[in-house]
Amino acid sequence: MFRLWAKEFKNNRLLKDITVCNKENDTRTHKIFQALDEICYQFDLGKPIWLDANIQDFKKYDKTRFTQDNFMEQIDFDYLEIHVIEED
Repeated sequence: MFRLWAKEFKNNRLLKDITVCNKENDTRTHKIFQALDEICYQFDLGKPIWLDANIQDFKKYDKTRFTQDNFMEQIDFDYLEIHVIEED
């Protein structure tokens, strides 16, 4: 099973979080983007833009943060953090 945990933070406080599970037999990249689509739908957000720094962090730590620079619209939180917490 693949699980991705997403958290919204403002002023170093957790505003909300969600864990998305995916049991499908698909590539890791597809699972990540499907989970991110679900997260954005649940949090009512536009999809963030993956910058080079996000890609490097995600490859190295299985975790990254999306700030205002990653979103086209204005956001009312400091950052959205995603983290792979389980993968088979």
